[in-house]
Amino acid sequence: MTAVDGVMERIGAVQERAVAGDRVGAREAFAALWNEVAASGDALHVVTLAHFAADVQDDPRDELEWDLRALRAVEGLSDERVQRHHDGLQVRGFLPSLHLNVAACHAKLGDRAAALEHLGAAEAALPDLPPGGYGDMIRGGVARLRAELDAG
Repeated sequence: MTAVDGVMERIGAVQERAVAGDRVGAREAFAALWNEVAASGDALHVVTLAHFAADVQDDPRDELEWDLRALRAVEGLSDERVQRHHDGLQVRGFLPSLHLNVAACHAKLGDRAAALEHLGAAEAALPDLPPGGYGDMIRGGVARLRAELDAG
């Protein structure tokens, strides 16, 4: 059984604002929540907040910094911790998306070598994705970025 996690609920509420189109409000709320989350040392909170905060950045350099925070934090995350939040989750299933996001940022910034490095890591981790919607979305993103980078 998964436990209620108030911080994850707050992160989720801010993400809902972002999805509803309030990018500026979400960006400000994520920034305000960041100090608390970063200080807590809970890698799930850090990964989740940083992953979502990246998506509401207007500057690709800021987006990359948030994506790198998420990628660095995943190293301290355990399957036990993620499964306390949601049964069946595994940390290795986070890696394709995290590496894809970093690769896409590097591509936006014109750093093809770094983009290819992270895209390769995303591709190597694809077998760890679950079947279905989420996995299909990430596999599609990887395929699109690969085609874009291969086209030059």
